[in-house]
Amino acid sequence: MTVLRMSSLFVRTLREDPNDAEVPSHRLLVRAGYIRRAAPGIYTWLPLGLRVLRRVEAIVREEMDAIGAQELSFPALLPKEPYEATGRWTEYGDNIFRLQDRKGADYLLGPTHEEMFTLVVKDLYSSYKDLPLAIYQIQTKYRDEARPRAGLLRGREFVMKDSYSFDVDDAGLEASYQRHRDAYIRIFDRLGFEYVIVRATSGAMGGSRSEEFLARASVGEDTYVRCTTCDYAANVEAVETPVPPAQDWADAPAAHAEQTPDTPTIATLVAHLDEHHPRGDRAWTAADTLKNVMVVLVHPDGTREPVAIGVPGDREVDLKRLGGQLEPIEVEPMTEEELAEHKALVKGYIGPAALGEESESGIRYLVDPRVVDGTRWVTGANVAGSHVLDLVVGRDFTPDGTVEAAEVRDGDACPRCAERGDGEEHGTLESARGIEMGHIFQLGRKYADALGLQVLDENGKLVTVTMGSYGIGPSRAVAAIAEGTLDDKGLCWPRDVAPADVHVVAAGKDEAILAAAERIATELHGDGLDVLLDDRTGKVSPGVKFKDAELLGVPTTVVVGRGLADGLVEVKDRRTGEREDVAADHVVAHVVRLVRS
Repeated sequence: MTVLRMSSLFVRTLREDPNDAEVPSHRLLVRAGYIRRAAPGIYTWLPLGLRVLRRVEAIVREEMDAIGAQELSFPALLPKEPYEATGRWTEYGDNIFRLQDRKGADYLLGPTHEEMFTLVVKDLYSSYKDLPLAIYQIQTKYRDEARPRAGLLRGREFVMKDSYSFDVDDAGLEASYQRHRDAYIRIFDRLGFEYVIVRATSGAMGGSRSEEFLARASVGEDTYVRCTTCDYAANVEAVETPVPPAQDWADAPAAHAEQTPDTPTIATLVAHLDEHHPRGDRAWTAADTLKNVMVVLVHPDGTREPVAIGVPGDREVDLKRLGGQLEPIEVEPMTEEELAEHKALVKGYIGPAALGEESESGIRYLVDPRVVDGTRWVTGANVAGSHVLDLVVGRDFTPDGTVEAAEVRDGDACPRCAERGDGEEHGTLESARGIEMGHIFQLGRKYADALGLQVLDENGKLVTVTMGSYGIGPSRAVAAIAEGTLDDKGLCWPRDVAPADVHVVAAGKDEAILAAAERIATELHGDGLDVLLDDRTGKVSPGVKFKDAELLGVPTTVVVGRGLADGLVEVKDRRTGEREDVAADHVVAHVVRLVRS
């Protein structure tokens, strides 16, 4: 590869932010000429952006190859039949791009390739002697995002590395999972941004153990929590609420309905209780009430199922968290029109008596894990202006099941600490935001069962293969790295992924300056470095070149300017801003040492 020259490079830097940019990485990647919007959620990779993407991919390949995984490549255009066999042709709903060929046969643009990996192994392998196996690809994927946003962070077309392990038994899967997990740690350590590993839900992918690698970022769409004492960390969707012990209700008074006019909200209800039904031991709180929230589950086939969610009144229902438990089912708030269709329900005063599969409404009633047998609640009497007090779970009503749907808040008890049950200090949870960069699953036998992937074991018996799935988003990583390293001047790439090692700037129109910059760039390139040379002349001032250098974010800048008259050039560290004058005759050796150190 030759020296990249700004005078001929296909790039155009911009001074103004693009109108559709919502996050800093999106603004700067467009302004610096790394990407260009082609359509909502779809981007063209320009030469500098493609160099960064390829460097990220190279790191991923090196670490995958190091654990013995082998690379292949599937088509992006896929037949319907394998996805129909696993149920995902329906489960994906509107989230995939579907099309037909001229003969009317159904196809899709691949959103992920579990089915194809499973089938190719089934086609070629039949014995336990062929396993364990790990294969992967780095390929463009397609998902019809309803709301593509944040540039590369949530697109409709994106590059993904997906790998799969195939083992005879669960012990083999555990070993394969750990090898991939260790490789992911090495990958993210090299990519140069802060990240955290958190437990996660498996969602529509299925399987058991699941972990996410999240880049720490205030603009991230994922919320995770960490314990203040132990090493527990989890996506909020995967947090398991510590379940309190059941309580004895022998001395509990009988449930009794009371008039509570004008109390359609938890706050108004608590105020009314304190005034008209005071407790002897303390004031009423929202946590004493049971809030029943109506939602609609939208199944992949389009069926809409009403469900009631019961949570303590001091909590809100987190629809994203609820959805994480139910994927591929989607969750929506129940509309006023839909609520009106259920005559047995009274808005603002919905109570357990009107809920449950055995009730008049027939609506499933799922409650928070804190709602255990023997706990007493104030909740709707399903009569306008009336609530029931001292309603006891297990005595007065029995929900249809439990679900993790209540919001997780800072200060909540850590589930892992709560499990210990010892006398040691127990931590609480604190939240932060992150960008999902990688997700690893122990898939188990879901896809192997659906597609008939079996091998003969050492006793000649057919056994179903167990699988693991491991994904990383290289294109999303470009945005996440940018997000985690940029500053108020522009991009600031870590050296391992930067589009060049050195940015040489000819800061002047004097022939001696241009010649010296040319010589330095050529010699650096000859020593094996990737060099970007700003050799533009004409109306491009040194000030413009300096601003572009800061915007582009190459780790080391060499400025050849007025100091050349004294035999000096300036070497600048883009990240720290540190500058030093170096003799022009020695600058090449100096920069080579700097880059390779």
